[in-house]
Amino acid sequence: MHSSIGHENTLKFTDNCFSFARKVHLLEDLQKKSFYNTSWHCSLSENNLRWQITKLVDCFDFSSTTPAFSLSNFPCRYVAVGNEPFLSSFNGTFLNVTLPALQNIQRALNDAGLGETIKATVPLNADVYNSPTSNPVPSAGRFRADIADLMTEIVQFLNQSGAPFTVNIYPFLSLYGNDGFPLDYAFFDGTSNPVVDTGSGIQYTNVFDANFDTLVSALGAAGIGGLPVVVGEVGWPTNGDKHATAAYAQKFYAGLLRKLGAKAGTPLRPNQYIEVYLFSLIDEDAKSVAPGNFERHWGIVRYDGQPKYPMDLSGQGGNAALVAARGVQYLPRQWCVVNPSAPDMGSRIGDSVTYACTFADCTALGYGSSCNGMDAAGNASYAFNMYFQTQNQVEGSCDFQGLAAPTAQNPSTDTCNFIIQIVASAAPAPAPAAPALLLLVLRAVLLVAL
Repeated sequence: MHSSIGHENTLKFTDNCFSFARKVHLLEDLQKKSFYNTSWHCSLSENNLRWQITKLVDCFDFSSTTPAFSLSNFPCRYVAVGNEPFLSSFNGTFLNVTLPALQNIQRALNDAGLGETIKATVPLNADVYNSPTSNPVPSAGRFRADIADLMTEIVQFLNQSGAPFTVNIYPFLSLYGNDGFPLDYAFFDGTSNPVVDTGSGIQYTNVFDANFDTLVSALGAAGIGGLPVVVGEVGWPTNGDKHATAAYAQKFYAGLLRKLGAKAGTPLRPNQYIEVYLFSLIDEDAKSVAPGNFERHWGIVRYDGQPKYPMDLSGQGGNAALVAARGVQYLPRQWCVVNPSAPDMGSRIGDSVTYACTFADCTALGYGSSCNGMDAAGNASYAFNMYFQTQNQVEGSCDFQGLAAPTAQNPSTDTCNFIIQIVASAAPAPAPAAPALLLLVLRAVLLVAL
């Protein structure tokens, strides 16, 4: 899920339509207790387009049966076709299908009479554009050479349909795995060593502006320099790396929200509103960690809907607290830890920890993470407890062949939180038929996509 500070004081949320009651209640409270209204943005994944469209149907049906979560309160503004389909790591898998899919989805929306209010777009990673190594400045930005012609076709279509260019920008990733990157350049508080663009004479004090303006230059070189740009994802994780901390996340968001609230724009698009979606609302404990352990920790709230740090959504620089999720119920206060009296522990515990972490999230144990630094017993206890809680504390899930035992004593440390699982929400009742027009566009989307 994603959120954003939007135009005309709108706090927008983007989701892949995995709707459940606690998210709805949290969004309701955020709307009531902030300066922003709330809107919705549904996305489709190129990896499993058919399945995501089914989830889109579910999302709309659920919306139509919940008065506080209706389409009028949370209007769907965009359909995001795919997500970062041109990553170099995909080796061109989606080069031939992305533009046709984008065209088909927009055509379906147009045929249903929704094309003026709902636009199809493709969220792209910032690696689709760059500056040459001989002149690494924003004014030299161009679309990546291997996809330059395709990108020109896409931006021409977006311009024709009235849709924005959507890009995901992550200053955190500039730091990740790059110890030579200046830390202050990832934030918005200025830097002692600004990057001077010799082509424009502009001094860049943060990587967000430099990245955004590199795209602006690439759009200009493609002949569509005025195309609106939406930042589809931007955020800062709070665990899984030495730079992924709540303190850094709070600092990043404070600077970003001040910038957005002031409508400062960027050097190449100054004094302009930028539509920016924050990634993300809540942590995802089953997300792939192929890019890094931090991938499961982008949420501004914890797994249980509790805020991780103060965050002033008004952009006025205050120290306001986010609204916590309402009505959260927890399982009994019991944890699963290493059984100190277990025999022959040393030779068996490694396999048990591996098993536990195969089916539960142990990323907090990684280097630079919040639980890194505990001894072997502490690491094993954390792994056993994560498995125990993931299994909803069912009988037999805290045994590991006698190596583990439940305890009522909280084993958490100052930096490492041993969680208690929340009570699962009941599944919503099947929804009645959606309005005819909504069913029409969904059928059209299914026909053109399948």
